[in-house]
Amino acid sequence: MTGFRMIMCAPNGARRTKDDHEAVPISVEETIETCISAVAAGANALHLHVRDENGNHVLDAGRYKELLQGLQERVPHIPCQITTEAVGIYSPQEQADVVAAVMPEAVSVSIAEMSQDMDVAKRFYAFAAEADIAVQHILYSPQELLNLVRLHEDGIVPNGYGSHLFVLGRYSEGQQSSPLDLLDFLKVKREGRRLADTGPFTVCAFGQGETACLVAAMTLDGHARVGFENSLWHANGRVARDNAERVASVADIRQRLGFDVQPDRDAVLALLGRP
Repeated sequence: MTGFRMIMCAPNGARRTKDDHEAVPISVEETIETCISAVAAGANALHLHVRDENGNHVLDAGRYKELLQGLQERVPHIPCQITTEAVGIYSPQEQADVVAAVMPEAVSVSIAEMSQDMDVAKRFYAFAAEADIAVQHILYSPQELLNLVRLHEDGIVPNGYGSHLFVLGRYSEGQQSSPLDLLDFLKVKREGRRLADTGPFTVCAFGQGETACLVAAMTLDGHARVGFENSLWHANGRVARDNAERVASVADIRQRLGFDVQPDRDAVLALLGRP
């Protein structure tokens, strides 16, 4: 096989704590060190969350800026994507506001969350496109991909803007994703709906099936997001030592499949949805 396959590391997410695994990074300093080790293990991009002083998920512009500055100093060649995940706490306007305050080069946005307020959504996507921010649309089901197509058709999201993150499974106790979960997404993406077929896709998955799902994604022209946000386990059921070990496991498979591993920043940002 030929061609590049991106590996993005998602080291903590909004929910897991050190009670789940001692290597889940919570502070900005821990997250920076975790990300540096993930890059050394083969990650080409970073998906970032920040936590407050109690370890809770927060959309905090100051903490994001501190984290991005630290990573810019240590791994300037690696694109960094912040999340706008609401977790039932933040409104679409608050999600849009944190992006405007931070002005990151890349951001992930749930279509289901942002489209709760269509006026805000239309302003946000127009602003992000004008600012040249790479937007990755978080899609939890094939139906949400169809909803994104309608948002393109209705002019809420500029035509062809953004990439896709297909989420296989849910944040629930004991969730085990399967590569078969990817097929319905790809059916929508490839059935001839022009706007659904626009843009590269990345996959994240839950539980011990994470590795198999990411291998399926890479072999089907997609890319991989790996890390403790979604799964703590290797394919054999062993709990990983840390995020770097999970990244290294997927990077080894990528290499054995014969994919290129060293793109430039612009190539990665295009995969993340830069217009």
